[in-house]
Amino acid sequence: MVVRPEDNPATRTQQMSKVLTQQIQGAAAWKGCDLVNDASWVHLLSTESIVELEQALACATRHNLPLEHLQKAHFPLATLADELQRLSHELEHGRGFMLLRGLPVERYTDEQIRTIYYGIGLHMGDPVRQNPKGDLLGLVMNVGDLNNKNTRVYETNAYLPYHTDPSDVVGLLCLRKARRGGLSSLVSCASVYNELLTHHREFLALYYRPFYYAHLGKSEPALSPLFSFHDGKLSCRYLRQYIELGHEVMGLPLSSVEIEALDLFDSITHREDLRLDMMLEPGDLQFANNYAIMHSRTEFEDDDNPDLHRKKLRLWIKMPNARTLAADFPGRNGFPAPTVQPV
Repeated sequence: MVVRPEDNPATRTQQMSKVLTQQIQGAAAWKGCDLVNDASWVHLLSTESIVELEQALACATRHNLPLEHLQKAHFPLATLADELQRLSHELEHGRGFMLLRGLPVERYTDEQIRTIYYGIGLHMGDPVRQNPKGDLLGLVMNVGDLNNKNTRVYETNAYLPYHTDPSDVVGLLCLRKARRGGLSSLVSCASVYNELLTHHREFLALYYRPFYYAHLGKSEPALSPLFSFHDGKLSCRYLRQYIELGHEVMGLPLSSVEIEALDLFDSITHREDLRLDMMLEPGDLQFANNYAIMHSRTEFEDDDNPDLHRKKLRLWIKMPNARTLAADFPGRNGFPAPTVQPV
């Protein structure tokens, strides 16, 4: 393989943004131990909101449009739209995550659920595509091959390490739980960073160096640092498996120091006092800012009946209120629309 200038580790070292050297304060630097008995991050859908969603569903159904052509005007929300805007503000300027609870998913067909979920997303931002096929709603089920390195981790029942997705915000709607396991977990990137800054400052600059990530919205691995500090905000991008795969594909093995730094990073994300664990119930909608929150999931075991297998829908959203990002930390919002092949 020909090594291009940008592939050279020395060159990668030079491509760094400003390193934040002060502790992060405020709502974004939360710790799970402080929130486990605090329900302020759970927002219950009122009876009035559910009626409004069903009225919007009826309107969208009358238009009879595919999801990719659906717009906010086709899914009108007079009152709930304001609440979704307030929650979107919390995603960017507050803790970085929230949970909507109480959507009665058992009432609806699969197509109706998809329309409601997508319609909610339209009132928060612009849904973006999640794979080269162009899917706007991702099916999160155990359908992948664990022995294939290119299998997307969410398509299996294996433990899903802490990571971020290539979009401003990720949403997850629970339709069915697993028979056993499948616990969802969140951790604040700011709190992880504060721990690194306090106890492992010698590694900080390395996390600002670009790594090669696979599955970052392009056909080949793309460069990005783990951390970026710009315009007063710290942003994070991480999924270790895809970093390892990206460097393998590019023929550039990670150094022993990089491996040590990633091991340290992983150990901090797993700390019980930092992470917030939750079991998503049917009808729960979890939203998280991918620059401020890393999410994870424990391994799970499905029911013997395929009709009862764990099932969730994923939504990636490009947000109108998203933070400004540094040049070396470009925004990643899904995959481009598939190219239509001429007949």
